[in-house]
Amino acid sequence: MDAPDGRGESPAAGGRCPVEAVPAGVPLFPMRRPCPFGLPAAYAEMREHAPVRRARLAGGSLVWLVSRYEDIRTLLGDARLSSDRSRPGFPSLDSETAQLATVPVFLGMDAPDHLAHRRMFLSEFLPRQVDELRPFVQSCVDGHLDRMVAQGPPADLVTSLAMPVPALTIGRILGAPEGALPRLEQLSVAALTHRGTEAFEELFNFVREIADDAAASPASAGAGMIGRVLREYVAAGQLEMWSMLATVFVILLAGYETTAHMISLGVLTLLHHPEQLTAVRRHPELVPQAVEELLRFLSVGELAAVRIAAEDIELRGTTIRAGDGVVLLGAAGNRDPRVFEDPERFDVHRSPGRHLAFGHGPHACIGARVARLELTVVLTTLLERLPGLRLAQRIPHDAVDYEAVLFGLKRLEVTW
Repeated sequence: MDAPDGRGESPAAGGRCPVEAVPAGVPLFPMRRPCPFGLPAAYAEMREHAPVRRARLAGGSLVWLVSRYEDIRTLLGDARLSSDRSRPGFPSLDSETAQLATVPVFLGMDAPDHLAHRRMFLSEFLPRQVDELRPFVQSCVDGHLDRMVAQGPPADLVTSLAMPVPALTIGRILGAPEGALPRLEQLSVAALTHRGTEAFEELFNFVREIADDAAASPASAGAGMIGRVLREYVAAGQLEMWSMLATVFVILLAGYETTAHMISLGVLTLLHHPEQLTAVRRHPELVPQAVEELLRFLSVGELAAVRIAAEDIELRGTTIRAGDGVVLLGAAGNRDPRVFEDPERFDVHRSPGRHLAFGHGPHACIGARVARLELTVVLTTLLERLPGLRLAQRIPHDAVDYEAVLFGLKRLEVTW
């Protein structure tokens, strides 16, 4: 295999980032990552010296940042922290999350409503249902790799593979008709690439068309979440159509964007750790374990959760007052040396299963099993079919979305 040369403006040799200065005073959040493999230096500083500290959001409001693993894991199950985005003062990290304040989805609910609504959308993510998705995911990966190879190197792995596979998979879960999947893939990629209001509106309207068609002909609606929820809950008057559409759309975006970023960043990480890549190539049974380590190491979702305190909470000598916004830094927790030995080191042999990439507690990600399946199939197939896979060029500065709450690559040029 041709080893990657480590060239590029961002990635550092050996997959470690250069040392950066820690900002003084009350920092602005989100913070900039120094390179695709590293977290803001302030995270380590906070973990050691100020595990509960103030930060300012772009809109000017103050929040508490919690950075130690055990604190984050404990607070994710603490009912004193509310997920209700309609509460006055709930922290909004950007315009997209601000819009969720008016969207009736279970992600923004507290018990008992949260569990009741979550169960309505859970069936397609149960173990048996996810296992049955494997042949479809494999077919998607094979098909897109066939096209990528036929067109010849170099190729942008982001648009050729990382974006399409999760889009098609979530489309299958939602129950989009077979003939609609290519259009769903196109609109999903456009929404993630351009991130404009128009692109998101087109995608939402397409999902609404699928739901309208299923509602008009419930007997002919195929298998999938949309048809099932319409039959079991909307038709029975337990759920409004608007709430179902909003929830489905949030599930689509959440299940698509994070996995797309994990695929491209995961490949980049392996290419920049040739000894780890060699181990996975020689022992494909290591791929599931490598996936867990990639989830921990990369933490593309900066947050384990955003909450608002429903009552006062004492934590490590600090009082979080009722009404205060709280950001649980899952990415920082996933590099906590109290839990992970030498946490800045990427190691596919590390014991998996304790990271916070999918959250924890009652709000843990319902799509975790699907994401693991997609990552496992993509990496296994890619490494088997393209043994000479390597970077085609430097990674330009503008190809990395450094300051996004969901960290990722906009493009990744590879050759083989």
